[in-house]
Amino acid sequence: MPLEEKALIARLRRQAAGSSPAVVEGIGDDCAVLRPRRGCELLVTTDCTLENVHFRRAWSSPEEIGHRSLVRGLSDIAAMGGEARAAFLSLALPARLQQRWVDGFLRGLLKLAREHGVVLAGGDIAQSPGGVLADIVVVGEAPAGKAVRRSGARPGDRVYVTGELGLGAAAVVARHAGRNVPIPVPQPRLRAGRALRNIASAMIDVSDGLSTDLAHICEESGVGAVIAAGRVPAPAGIDFALHGGDDYELLFTARGKVPARVAGVRVSEIGRVVRARGLWVEARGRKLPLHPGGWEHFAR
Repeated sequence: MPLEEKALIARLRRQAAGSSPAVVEGIGDDCAVLRPRRGCELLVTTDCTLENVHFRRAWSSPEEIGHRSLVRGLSDIAAMGGEARAAFLSLALPARLQQRWVDGFLRGLLKLAREHGVVLAGGDIAQSPGGVLADIVVVGEAPAGKAVRRSGARPGDRVYVTGELGLGAAAVVARHAGRNVPIPVPQPRLRAGRALRNIASAMIDVSDGLSTDLAHICEESGVGAVIAAGRVPAPAGIDFALHGGDDYELLFTARGKVPARVAGVRVSEIGRVVRARGLWVEARGRKLPLHPGGWEHFAR
């Protein structure tokens, strides 16, 4: 059983102790007090992580699950070309959950936070009638007018992606089939996102699948895109790369040629932006419609 609420908050406060010029007042008051840097705009994002939806305790360690819960928010900040400053965690725990699992979850989350200079500045603790729920809020900054939006892609831009796609989705499918395959632990591409701030015309993180997330860029920008299947970095297969999701790589458009590595991360040119609305994939000399097939809650 987890510690009682006050004791758990006190332990978390000790573990999360840290300082940042962005956080004037952290855990301990009704609200955190944040101080943005002069000339910057605030970026705010939130993400829920649900047991048996986003993770299974039998498939990943508590440290990995804590890490992944924070990755989801940090990756959104990366996709805007921002710098993460503070995080907030609302954590609902079932009564029968062991405290050592909670400690492992927090270790994984706080380790990643420290790696990126992020202070855990507040949150909430509650008892869950079912599984674990972790709701993360991340606050970041970007220079005024410099945040990279989804709406900046234009016909003639090239389409790029960092890293590799599809390994996480392939591992989950293997697990459902009974094979003991480790679930990859993604990394937030914060440094690459900042390096792309003055290069990318539009950007998004690949959380729901390349096909779905590229559709978001096209919808917001009023354009279409053509993807070359043979150029997509897809070690587990093109279907997993297009529709799998859970990669947390950066998908972006740019008006010129981008280096093959940005902030130490591999970058692949995978397609082009076109004027006609819609998505297409080129494979084996054929150009076929590409329908968004990634993750969507409540999909029929």
